[in-house]
Amino acid sequence: MPTLNLFTNIPVDAVTCSDILKDATKAVAKILGKPESYVMILLNSGVPIAFAGTEEPAAYGELISIGGLGAGVNGKLSETIAEILQIKLSIDSSRFYIKFYDSPRPFFGFNGSTF
Repeated sequence: MPTLNLFTNIPVDAVTCSDILKDATKAVAKILGKPESYVMILLNSGVPIAFAGTEEPAAYGELISIGGLGAGVNGKLSETIAEILQIKLSIDSSRFYIKFYDSPRPFFGFNGSTF
């Protein structure tokens, strides 16, 4: 059930969006050791974002997971997602924040119930 919400001020075309969704799904699943079938990625493009007082290309992300997060894993996720954004959208890693949430099972719903 890992869910990655990404927001960027860059407009993203459909092909690039699809590439980012695929790459991020594979990366999140691999790093967290969870099946791709449970990973959800959302990409919100063209969102007004000011970072360090400018509207230059930037991004913000939130990753929610039931377990699997920690200092080492979070660092690897941050590095990998930043790399995807750099390659696909030319967003410098110094203009990307990501926040991690370790969610208790009863606080995350799926299929009409909770985990």
